[in-house]
Amino acid sequence: MNESDFLFDKEHIWHPYTSLISPLPCIGVIEAHGVELTLHDGRKLIDGMSSWWSTIHGYNHPRLNQAAKDQINNMSHVMFGGITHPSAIALCRRLVEMTAPSLDRVFISDSGSVAVEVALKMAIQYWVAKDKPEKSKMLTIEHGYHGDTFAAMSVCDPINGMHELFNEVLNQQLFATAPQIGFYDEWNENDILPIKAVFEAHHQHAAAIILEPIVQGAGGMRMYHPNYLKAVRELCNEFDVLLICDEIATGFGRTGKLFAYEHAQIEPDILCVGKALTGGYMSLAATMTSKTIGETICKTKAGVFMHGPTFMGNPLACAVANESLAILQEGHWKDQVGSIEQQLKNQFSKFEILDQVAEVRVLGAIGVIELKTSVDMESIQAAFVLQGIWVRPFGKLVYIMPQYIITDDELTTLCDGIYQVISNLE
Repeated sequence: MNESDFLFDKEHIWHPYTSLISPLPCIGVIEAHGVELTLHDGRKLIDGMSSWWSTIHGYNHPRLNQAAKDQINNMSHVMFGGITHPSAIALCRRLVEMTAPSLDRVFISDSGSVAVEVALKMAIQYWVAKDKPEKSKMLTIEHGYHGDTFAAMSVCDPINGMHELFNEVLNQQLFATAPQIGFYDEWNENDILPIKAVFEAHHQHAAAIILEPIVQGAGGMRMYHPNYLKAVRELCNEFDVLLICDEIATGFGRTGKLFAYEHAQIEPDILCVGKALTGGYMSLAATMTSKTIGETICKTKAGVFMHGPTFMGNPLACAVANESLAILQEGHWKDQVGSIEQQLKNQFSKFEILDQVAEVRVLGAIGVIELKTSVDMESIQAAFVLQGIWVRPFGKLVYIMPQYIITDDELTTLCDGIYQVISNLE
């Protein structure tokens, strides 16, 4: 990469959540191995973001590389309409094995946002089939984030979220105050009262409640008590509302459980997974539900579920995802995530005494430092790069979700680099 490449990028390429008027500078990455990113000038950065939480096994993993090579030598893609193939079958078999017993029907899609769209459509079509078309609203909690497509945006936080510009054109959904009791705090039954009130007032029109179990991701990196999720499951049973768990960020071991809903010992009616599904190699997601719900959906006038992406069940993505899940099923992730959690708790404790820090939160392979004021993205990003680390904050939040394979020394370098930057903020 040379200066003209960076100039072209700056003038022509629109990066996520950036301005074309005053674009933030980008660093050039030419290789990635393990937990390291190699820059165009030869410098190496320890990646604390797992490429937006997805590369759980690290970059350039030999088994994932081989799975991609083996599959591409056979076929990279074939339509999923009227055709099936071994990679999709193997992947769905693993997903059924790994998730709650009731989740035995799998719909494969292209991305996390689409998986959420599919889940919302499933819920609505389910109630149409039950001759209750009035149950068409989604119930959710504040501070949530579920994706950037239109239906997904409608269940993101309408005030503090990233999509308030679109509030006038989005479907108006039913919101409740987010849980306030933290994961490690003493449970208080009063925390469930706001969501209970919304169930009582609107259950006749609510198709489903969608939430991120235990950890709210891009809406604030908030970690709430498992008893809240357990109580929501009970409310869904009482008021005949479906429960959608969006585990796109939390699934596949990130919180210390294979799926975050396991912290509450409940089963969702519909489950969304993505991000780490392929180990970060390519975009793929899935929406899972039960045989009962699936067959009910197919009793509508259409007789089928009304969704079908062109690249649904892409063989190349399915093959890599299947191998990624095979690595998880070998069980090393639990010790890896447990070790990361313990080290983060130890090393993040030093942040608590800094004047700039409001709160520190750790769960599984998630470490969050909430500052008292928002960061200047351009300056703090440059400071992290100078420390030899890649960390991508937003708002007041500096957080990391490292790869499960990170070593103690690499994680120490990551934490020490963050400390150097934050301790020097004014």
